[in-house]
Amino acid sequence: MEAKIKARIMDSGKIRRTLVRMATEIAERNRELDNLVIIGVKTRGHYLGQRLADILKQNEGVEVPVRALDITPYRDDLDSKVKKQKPDKAEIDIDLDGKDVVLVDDVIFTGRTSRAAMEAIFDLGRPRTIQLAVFIDRGHRELPIRPDYTGRLLPTSRRERVEVHLKEIDQIDEVLITEPKEALNKK
Repeated sequence: MEAKIKARIMDSGKIRRTLVRMATEIAERNRELDNLVIIGVKTRGHYLGQRLADILKQNEGVEVPVRALDITPYRDDLDSKVKKQKPDKAEIDIDLDGKDVVLVDDVIFTGRTSRAAMEAIFDLGRPRTIQLAVFIDRGHRELPIRPDYTGRLLPTSRRERVEVHLKEIDQIDEVLITEPKEALNKK
């Protein structure tokens, strides 16, 4: 189904400034940056996590490891007969026990992706803390999950979609609100 762009919310400059602010907040909260690990939910969360780590290195002089996490086996909307597999330790090749983990995702909506990611992290180890960093919080939570770091609060209707495009995969940095054309015709 085709979607109509309702609004362009952020461009590359706004995205950069937002990530700098988020990285600053992460550094202020985590005095022991050498104990920090950033885990990005595949795919865009990983790229956002890498950008946050790059800003932390530039501003704080500390290289924070970044890893990507595939939460597909932990999703609750898959067939319940599908056996959950532990995350690939080759991808998360860091001992998470006692670490401060910053879990990064592009958009938080119902909270189910964050829940699945936390379950996957616990299968990999027992971190000291898990802090949630989301680039866009669009509301409509179904689970009691609240981000520790939010790039932008963006109230939306349920029929709208928030699309975060990143140059690493989309060749452009932007945040859009879209809506299916079908939904627009019903108004």
